[in-house]
Amino acid sequence: MKKIINPWEGMKGYNCFGCAPQNPSGLKMEFYEDGDSIVSYWKPDEKYQGWLDTLHGGIQALLLDETCGWVVMRKLQTAGVTSKMETHYLKPVHTTDKLLTIRASIREQRRNIITIEATLTNEAGEVCTQAVCTYFAFPREKAEHEMHFHECKVEGE
Repeated sequence: MKKIINPWEGMKGYNCFGCAPQNPSGLKMEFYEDGDSIVSYWKPDEKYQGWLDTLHGGIQALLLDETCGWVVMRKLQTAGVTSKMETHYLKPVHTTDKLLTIRASIREQRRNIITIEATLTNEAGEVCTQAVCTYFAFPREKAEHEMHFHECKVEGE
């Protein structure tokens, strides 16, 4: 498993709620490449709860969607946007868990439409939330010009 280098880290104005390391309110997600999958490990906090000791469903969706976006960046070497997301909440995610695992990979690609499957697993290894995201992947030139995307590397590359 290799850590993915955030291509926007240090860029002026970069303040993504999901992955910007300097956003004080954000989730500060980091990502790893594990074969065909992109993985993130994230420590829940009570400030993100919906109900007592339960992670808010919107935060769960954000974790899944953000990881899917990083699949597009790393595996396709471009940027994109979510056009559709179907989320299934199977069991509660507790804010008292020490670590959650979010894993995503490409299910299908038709030109610039990418279907990505993602799961959120609790510390006991149980899948709590599943999502299927449909992404619109930009042509590389558009990603570079409009989203300041250049390359998404792993450490050691």
